[in-house]
Amino acid sequence: QVQLVESGGGLVQAGGSLRLSCAASGRTFSSYAMGWFRQAPGKEREFVAAINWSGSSTYYADSAKDRFTISRDNNAKNTVYLQMNSLKPEDTAVYYCAARDTGWATYRRNEYDYWGQGTQVTVSS
Repeated sequence: QVQLVESGGGLVQAGGSLRLSCAASGRTFSSYAMGWFRQAPGKEREFVAAINWSGSSTYYADSAKDRFTISRDNNAKNTVYLQMNSLKPEDTAVYYCAARDTGWATYRRNEYDYWGQGTQVTVSS
């Protein structure tokens, strides 16, 4: 079992940056693949980025490539990050952190086992 708590959301102007954090409880954080998803009002939850257990492999949605960076700290912090640059109004959504029991990352939402409560990101034009 792992619990996930996101933070770092907020209101930012278009072109600005935010860094989201997801702190995980449990001693086996380094064995989980981690992902970030987002859900805008009236839309389905969609994949943003994922990282494997060691951090050696990362995956991005086309909308996130070249602007967002996912990373993780498997040491004392047990945290996964999403650095978001050049933000656009269409990035506005609730962002969710997710953990997968296996160490291999995926973009498939239904293959993640644990979810955080989400953090709101609002990008103004």
